[in-house]
Amino acid sequence: MPVPFILDILIQTKFLTKTFMKKFISISILFVLLLNGCTQQVYQKQFYVFGTLVGVSIWGVSTEEADTAVDVIIKDLQLMHHQWHAWDPSPLTDLNQAMATGKSGILTDTALLIQAQQLYTLSDGLFNPAIGQLISLWGFHKDDLSHTQALPSQKQISALVALNPRMDDIQIENNQVLSHNRAVQLDFGAFAKGYAIDRAIKTLRQLGIQNAIINAGGNLKAMGKKGDTSWVIGIRHPSGSGILGGVVLNGEESVITSGNYERFREYQGVRYSHIIDPRTGNPAKGLSSVTVIAQSGALADAASTALTIAGLKDWHRIARQMGIKYVMLVDDAGIVYVNPAMAKRVQFPAEQVPTIVVSEPL
Repeated sequence: MPVPFILDILIQTKFLTKTFMKKFISISILFVLLLNGCTQQVYQKQFYVFGTLVGVSIWGVSTEEADTAVDVIIKDLQLMHHQWHAWDPSPLTDLNQAMATGKSGILTDTALLIQAQQLYTLSDGLFNPAIGQLISLWGFHKDDLSHTQALPSQKQISALVALNPRMDDIQIENNQVLSHNRAVQLDFGAFAKGYAIDRAIKTLRQLGIQNAIINAGGNLKAMGKKGDTSWVIGIRHPSGSGILGGVVLNGEESVITSGNYERFREYQGVRYSHIIDPRTGNPAKGLSSVTVIAQSGALADAASTALTIAGLKDWHRIARQMGIKYVMLVDDAGIVYVNPAMAKRVQFPAEQVPTIVVSEPL
């Protein structure tokens, strides 16, 4: 997933149009002052969890208050990372081992699983955390992805697809989880970060903080404002460098992008996305990135995965079904597809406006 950058990056890369420059010139000045240590109004801290760099920006509280709040968030995110890890020893791997033998297992945070089941249904099964075996088969259950490991055979892929692991196969009673299908192996990588930033923002609010951004490796959620101005973020170009466009955030919102250029395998010169289509068992093709804006980070995260799999033929229907209002897709040729509401929100670099196709309203 690409990393959204805060306004200072947009200014440095000359992203902003003349209209945006006039509107946010005061923020650029403020950013310079921050770099020079002339004000401490924006607190920023970075740390490593969920296998990625997490950044927190907080506005309008003392350093001491912000430090205390971020310490709470770090501990909570580290706990979630351990509980949900799909291949290192964790409560989730224990649960998967139990389900594989027809036994029940324990998952402390069943709210995560319940929400995953709901999103599975809304997406017509395109978002499917039950396909952990397929994800592992393709070599994505590793921290360092191999570009020399041979690809799985079509026979292996077809065998797992035929077992049809689904979220509907899972039964939950209190903290006990049981699968009626032993092929079910849970992997929450397609929405755990979105779920986690929802929880982190909620924690900040409970601790009295009203204005903040949390960015977990490109899974971003904001609340409030930066003083009298809205938070502004940039969406990295699917090529992996530069800025594709920028968005002004309205209150509590999440901006999440799924793409095939940060986590992928490359074998014999061909790149394979980490996003697996549960219908075919193969990596999704055709789209290099999908960006979704929604209040819920978990919803935006799951939807960005589902829409990547749905592709250009079916993304509109799935987005509507999932209740998504803002979508931007980029195909492998660099053509940008947006719904009208998203078209009004995204600003593109004046010198590099891409070819844009606007769909019917969602």
